[in-house]
Amino acid sequence: MKWIYNYQLFLFDFDGLLVDTEHLHYQAYLDMCAQRGYELPWSFDRFSEAAYHPPFALRDQIYAELPKLQRQEPNWEILHEEKTQCFLNLIKQATVPLLPGVADLLLALHKGEINHCVVTHSPASLIEQICQQNRMLQTIPHWMTREDYNRPKPHPECYQRAITQFSRPHEQIIGFEDSLKGLHALLETKAKPVLICPPEAYYVEKILQSHPQIRYYPSFNAITDQNAPFTPH
Repeated sequence: MKWIYNYQLFLFDFDGLLVDTEHLHYQAYLDMCAQRGYELPWSFDRFSEAAYHPPFALRDQIYAELPKLQRQEPNWEILHEEKTQCFLNLIKQATVPLLPGVADLLLALHKGEINHCVVTHSPASLIEQICQQNRMLQTIPHWMTREDYNRPKPHPECYQRAITQFSRPHEQIIGFEDSLKGLHALLETKAKPVLICPPEAYYVEKILQSHPQIRYYPSFNAITDQNAPFTPH
């Protein structure tokens, strides 16, 4: 894994990129609605389509699906806190696995003493719960959680703060995302953007056509020294 030494700072999203939490988030929304007396009639694919759109799309689409829920509780922040508690309950019952190739990459970065940081909208309490389950995540030296910045992705504030705090001028920086809003945040920084997600994701072809500077891989396992992102010739 020689390609990692081309960079002095790695930036990572968390949910759906390093850890397989998307199904748990989906179940947490179902549970939150059920606690309120409503059934959210969505498949996981339907949830994923809404979740990967800009901020508030998920809120707006759930309210459109369940207008009685909106009338019952129009303050989405309250519902989101209830969903977060449902999620925390779920991760207490099941181990959250790393996604393919993540363990090998994190181990290589740790051994190579290459700086890296997770930049996530998840709260610190949730991150702590998941990290307790996986010792490899505990090797990550820096975390930027939603308490550390004001404006969520696709605004670049979170990544800009990480770059300011954890890199020096002229250092090479690379960032990894699995969602559209995360990529849009990365594109507003000097980090080299990489998309990691399944090829069947509806936005892959469109985003690569509109932003040819983005490198794409279906998983971290697909990155080799021969096809590494932005490796100098």
